Amino acid sequence: MRHNRKINHLGRQAAHRKALLANLANSLIMHKRINTTVAKAKALKMYVEPLITKSKQDTTHSRRVVFSYLKDKKAVAELFREVAPKIADRPGGYCRILKTGFRLGDAAETCLIELVDFNETYTKEVKVAEKPKTRRSRSGAKKAAPAAEAAAPATEVKADAEAEKPAAKKAPAKKAAAKVADEAPKEEAAEEKSAEAEKEA
Repeated sequence: MRHNRKINHLGRQAAHRKALLANLANSLIMHKRINTTVAKAKALKMYVEPLITKSKQDTTHSRRVVFSYLKDKKAVAELFREVAPKIADRPGGYCRILKTGFRLGDAAETCLIELVDFNETYTKEVKVAEKPKTRRSRSGAKKAAPAAEAAAPATEVKADAEAEKPAAKKAPAKKAAAKVADEAPKEEAAEEKSAEAEKEA
C-alpha cells in the first residue's frame, strides 16, 4: 500500500535516488532530450523544472543553489548560458514527456523527455505560421477592384493637371494682349510722324 507516499521512491534509498535524479537532470540539460522510463521521467520533471525556474535569475546565489542539486559545473553553465535565455518568457512547463512504448527486457513503459523550447520541429511550424500572407490573388475579380481604385486617383490627378494647364495658358495670353495694347499707340504715333514728314516734303 502507498499510504502517504507523496513521491515515487523509484525502489531506491534517498542517496541513490538523489544521485539518479541529478544525473538524469545533467543529461537532460546537456543533451536537451533523453530516453528513460515514464516513472523516472515524471520524477525528473518535478526535480528539474524548479531548477530551470531558478536559472531565470542569473545571480551567484541562484547558481550555488542549482549547483547544490546538480553537482556539475558544466551542466550549471549550460543551464544559465543556453537554456535560461530561451525559456525566459515561458511561465512554466519546460519539459515534455512523449511515450515510446514498452521495453523488451522487463516491459517497462518508456518515454522521451525533452526541453520544449529546443524541439526544432515545433518551433519551425510556429515560424511558418507567423509569416505574413502574400498579396497575390488567383481570382480576377479581386484584381479588378484594386485596379479600379488605382485608376480613380489617377484620373483625379490628370483632371487637376488639366485644370492647371489652362490657367497657365491664360496668363501668357493676357501678357501678349497687354503687349499688343502697349505697341498699338506707338505704331499709330509712328504712322502720324511719317505722314507729317511726307506732307512737309
